[in-house]
Amino acid sequence: MTDKTATVDDLPLLERRRIEAMVLIPVIRAMQARFGVDEVNDVVADAIKNLARSQGAAQREAHPIETVVELSQRFRSGGPVSEGSLTIEVVEDDTERFGFDVTRCQFVEMYDELEAGELGFLLSCNRDFASFEGMAPGLEFNRTQTRMQGASHCDFRYRQPS
Repeated sequence: MTDKTATVDDLPLLERRRIEAMVLIPVIRAMQARFGVDEVNDVVADAIKNLARSQGAAQREAHPIETVVELSQRFRSGGPVSEGSLTIEVVEDDTERFGFDVTRCQFVEMYDELEAGELGFLLSCNRDFASFEGMAPGLEFNRTQTRMQGASHCDFRYRQPS
């Protein structure tokens, strides 16, 4: 008989973010009221980015991603797409580029349900660049807009450098 203790990593990403948000939102709002929105948001943004970069690096150590093809395969086989948290439309997929648009994002819906839509980008989307930097530093990543900030879609683009 094996004794496996469940960890937070066993939860779908959307549920992890919900648990984090339920703790962080009241703390952030209390700090914003006391110290100012911009100052608190700057500190939170830096902390979230540092955490995301470390988590990305840990993923890289466990499962290195060296090419866009590996990234595409990993992306489709796990994470928020396979969990159903994101609905995407792939717009580029070859050996040099992988790109997709997020057309539905349940993270947006979750932050709206928590009446914290204005904090969604800070707590979730803010992680993307730092996480990717830690996870696959040899690839290029770009995103110019997010649904969390009111755009019709998020535009994730990955490229194999020449």
